[in-house]
Amino acid sequence: MSEWDPYGPPVANVLQLRVSLTDFEPVVWRRVLVPDTIALPKLHRVMQQLMLWWNYHLHTFEIGDVQFGQPELDEDDDFNWRNERGVKLAQLVAVGSSLEYSYDFGDNWRLLIEVEAAFAVQFALKHPVCCDGQFAAPPEDVGGTGGFRQFLDALADPSDEEHENYVEWSGGNYDFSRCDLAEINARLQQTP
Repeated sequence: MSEWDPYGPPVANVLQLRVSLTDFEPVVWRRVLVPDTIALPKLHRVMQQLMLWWNYHLHTFEIGDVQFGQPELDEDDDFNWRNERGVKLAQLVAVGSSLEYSYDFGDNWRLLIEVEAAFAVQFALKHPVCCDGQFAAPPEDVGGTGGFRQFLDALADPSDEEHENYVEWSGGNYDFSRCDLAEINARLQQTP
């Protein structure tokens, strides 16, 4: 007689991703669990929620020499993107490999997405889950890594001539030392 398993056999596969902001020290990063069936358009929305951004700008995913994006938004045909619709993350990367996500071509944010692990679970993962991270992400439209450094320096120095402007602009409650997993996960639960 076999041992009874109250959970039954695994019903879904999950990918564990580490997402890191490149070209900035200290490293802003997140660890997130996503279904292995996640397609790039949904992964884009997940990246937005992980960084608490607002999806105001264009984005691409890049692996090797190939870029995936939303060609319908490239009004001037400036970019040579493959359509990201229908492309699943698991088709592009395996455990131990990575791809890059670029967002806001003016600020030029680049996130490295590393696939750390894949495993089966006894439940269907209805929403991605952010289970770890470090530091607050840069605010939307702060001006890239240089602008982000200037923003942080001014916030930390009340005598800086831009201090009050940045405090007001950021709503007065920006704390770089804090990675708000509760807010991130609340937003992830609302991600279509």
